[in-house]
Formats: sequence, structure tokens, C-alpha cells
Amino acid sequence: MAYRKKETVKILSQECLADGIFSMWIETKAAAFSKPGQFISMYTNDAGKLLPRPISICEIDSKNKKIRVVYRVTGQNTGTEQFSRMKAGDGLRIIGPLGNGFPLERAEGKRAFLIGGGIGVPPILELSKQVRCADRQIVVGYRDSHTFLREEFEKNGSLYISTEDGSVGTKGNVMDAIRGNALTADIIYACGPTPMLRAIKHFAEENCIECYLSLEERMACGIGACLGCVCQSKEKDSHSNVNNKRICKDGPVFLSTEVEI
Repeated sequence: MAYRKKETVKILSQECLADGIFSMWIETKAAAFSKPGQFISMYTNDAGKLLPRPISICEIDSKNKKIRVVYRVTGQNTGTEQFSRMKAGDGLRIIGPLGNGFPLERAEGKRAFLIGGGIGVPPILELSKQVRCADRQIVVGYRDSHTFLREEFEKNGSLYISTEDGSVGTKGNVMDAIRGNALTADIIYACGPTPMLRAIKHFAEENCIECYLSLEERMACGIGACLGCVCQSKEKDSHSNVNNKRICKDGPVFLSTEVEI
């Protein structure tokens, strides 16, 4: 039985990394059970906002019972905006870890692409620290020169950056960076917006590369009960008996050939 507990945790630190991008370290028992690619759901202190916000795990320090989340503020008076106003010492309610992470064992002895785009960049950091592969190629895409987590990535593999405005690295997206640097791989792990994942899925299938995608979707319960975050799948879901998968429960990481995006 997977560990999945609701608890009130202590915020250890909070900092702004870039415009609208915040980093928070929390002290939690969930750290001992967390894996790259999983997420936690965070509750606000606003009684008018009953549902938690799913946030990907960026770093795991199981020894010291700490987890880092890096998240984007999505608007005024939103859950993420309220999180950004919290400070060290404040209490925060969470549940986690949730979902299924990346299958790290599949990369052993292989050349790997670790790909992140937008707010799908943070979960790639812990993945880059834990995956054991022959060649760790980290490909991350940003909007502009605010390349948050860049220094951390540089310590964990060969880093390739794309920016939409061309201010850093390859101008364009992560696929432009892969093609522009003539990169090749035997396995792909990716997290980011759906258009990016769709392009990666097509690239993987075209080149017969094993590929795992972490899907982004709006979530309500975060534990698979509400069926609010489903994607089309080739196999029938045992819970709903239709060709859907629950991203929060069955994912968020899927083998690319399992799902239609």
C-alpha cells in the first residue's frame, strides 16, 4: 500500500526564483516515500477554496524529511498566489505523495533525454539526480532568459536550453534544441504542456524510442475519485470501464504508447 497521508507541515523557506516562479521547502514525512515524477496536493487557508492545488515535487531530501516544490503563480487571489505570500515557519496542509513517478530502472545503461518545459521543468531536477543512465541529457524549455534551476541542472548532466525568444540557448522549443544539437537517445522522460508532450510522443514513435510522459491536467480531488482529470487510453480503466485513465491516480506518468494526447 502506497504511503498517502494528509498532514500539516512546516514551511522551511520560500523564495522567488523568477517573475511569478516560487520555490518552497517544506518539512514532511512524505519525503521518505516520494519518487521523481510524483506530486503533492497543497491546501490554502482560504475557506472559500476547498480543493487542493496539485504541485509537482522538485527535490526530495528523505534523510532530512524535506521536499521542495517550485510553482508558478497563476493569477491574483488564486491558491498559488496565496502560497506565494507564506513564509518560513508557517503551517501548510498537504496530502501526498500522489500519483506514479518515472520508472527509473528503465534507463539503466541507456542514453536518456530528460525533458521539461514551462512549469514541467521542476520535476525534471529530482529525476536528473536519481536516474542512473549511461548519458544524462537534460533538455529544458523556457519563455525567456529567466532560466530558473539552471545551476542545479548543470550539476546533474549535460544541459541543453531552449527559449521562445532566443535569449538563451536554442531559439524555439525543446524539440528545436534536440534537433539543433543533433542529440539522440534510447529513452525519453518528459514533463510539460500538452503541445510539447504531443510533439515528443510523435518524435519518439517516429524514431522507435521508449518514452514516458508526465501529463499536465487540472485536478480536483487528486486521488482518482472524481474522474475530473482523465485522458484517453488504449486500455479500459478498471474503475470507469471506459478507455480513459485518471491522470492523478494512474499517472501522471504514462508510457507514451498507452495514451492519446
